[in-house]
Amino acid sequence: MIWSFIKILIFIALVSGVTLGATWLADTGAGLRISVGTVEFVLGPVQAVILVLVLLLAMWLLLKLAGLVSAVIRFLNGDETAISRYFDRNRERKGFRALSDALVAIASGDGRAALSHARKAEKYLQKPELTDLVVAQAAEVAHDPRQAAEAYKRLLSNDRTRFVGVRGLLRQKLAEGDTDAALKLAEKAFSMNPRQEEVQDTLLRLQTQKGDWKGARKVLGEKLRHGQLPRDVYNRRDAVLALQEAKEVFSEDAPIEAREAAIEANRRSPDLVPAAVMAAEAYLQQGKPKYAERILRKAWAAQPHPDLAAAYARIVPDETPDARLKRFEKLLSAAPDHEESRLLRAELLIAAEDFPAARRALGDLAETHPTARSLTLMAAIARGLGEDEALVRGWLTRALTASRGPQWVCDKCNTVHAEWAPVCSNCGGFDTLSRREPPGEPVTIPNETAMLPLIVGNPGGESDKQDGTRTDPAEDVLVLGEDLGQKPEN
Repeated sequence: MIWSFIKILIFIALVSGVTLGATWLADTGAGLRISVGTVEFVLGPVQAVILVLVLLLAMWLLLKLAGLVSAVIRFLNGDETAISRYFDRNRERKGFRALSDALVAIASGDGRAALSHARKAEKYLQKPELTDLVVAQAAEVAHDPRQAAEAYKRLLSNDRTRFVGVRGLLRQKLAEGDTDAALKLAEKAFSMNPRQEEVQDTLLRLQTQKGDWKGARKVLGEKLRHGQLPRDVYNRRDAVLALQEAKEVFSEDAPIEAREAAIEANRRSPDLVPAAVMAAEAYLQQGKPKYAERILRKAWAAQPHPDLAAAYARIVPDETPDARLKRFEKLLSAAPDHEESRLLRAELLIAAEDFPAARRALGDLAETHPTARSLTLMAAIARGLGEDEALVRGWLTRALTASRGPQWVCDKCNTVHAEWAPVCSNCGGFDTLSRREPPGEPVTIPNETAMLPLIVGNPGGESDKQDGTRTDPAEDVLVLGEDLGQKPEN
């Protein structure tokens, strides 16, 4: 509205200026006299100006006519495209001007003007490999997905622009949430240009969301081959994908392939806890417990985790608490000062009914880093030592509101996961889960092997109940865990 008003004012100003100029020339009284032989022309000031303008117009027309005559002469001499080229040059000038205006409008975010100029360029230039792309971009700026899709589909018919068309349709399907169609388009785009990093990342994300681990490993290999991924990052992510392949093979009752995939995943990334556990189970199936122990000790040294301890316990499931404590020394020595090692040692000592040693093993963890697990263990130790029931309940009360300790937390969105997964269930991030304490309020302990009965099974040994009967001290810890809302596993 304001621009239209400004144009009206400019037009009025020009008309007023011309009028004032003509009036001034008329008032001067000066004229122009032209003599040609015996003929003489006398023109007033206004007539002189008009004559100059007419001469300029005549000269422009003469140049145009000369160009047309030249084109006709070339045509008559055998140049069949001379006349068409003459007219095409004018169309090209108009077309490229419209194309330039369309690009400026796209950059400024004026979708409607961009689409109008793009249509003019399409009309004049007749170069669909160029104008269809501009039309598509203009339609996207104008929030017209239908026209954009039509333009991208037209780009598919040209070998030079097919990839651009596929990529444009891919973005549209992603915006619509049609991940099935987007996956097919991403695979097509990847086959056409495997070096394109955006397509690689999009395809990798879609494949991991759909569970196509084999395809994702292929894309990951291309990223490494083209230098778009460091070797150590590749090894880690390839191990994650290999682990998921192994899990699927296990579910299909094909243990030979599963064992190979799990062992390969652990070899590529020894600190990946689920891979180490699965590789250890694979070796146990092969009857190689020493290999399983070595894998778990190596993984424990890199990242102590309750799942590793549970897998280590399954190597010899029926051993006595004292034998288990002795065998676990090899595992604990891999990271003796780690908090997880201290907690595990305390659990094993409780199972062996050596409650003073359990308290020494736990040290000051209940004060320096009070978690539900350490406080529950303190309650079990207090009960095992026969301390006052009020003290036991005091430890349990503190445990109810304490931090749940390290869990699988997404590094991108801080979502807590009950189990490790290759893809975050909230943000879809790939390989973003790490073992740490989540920020904010404590949440329920995930369904993992974190408490004593899950680590040591059901070891022997007895202690007194309040009614005078004898029971397993590990059962006391189990009851304490249930008081905190934890569900034990067999």
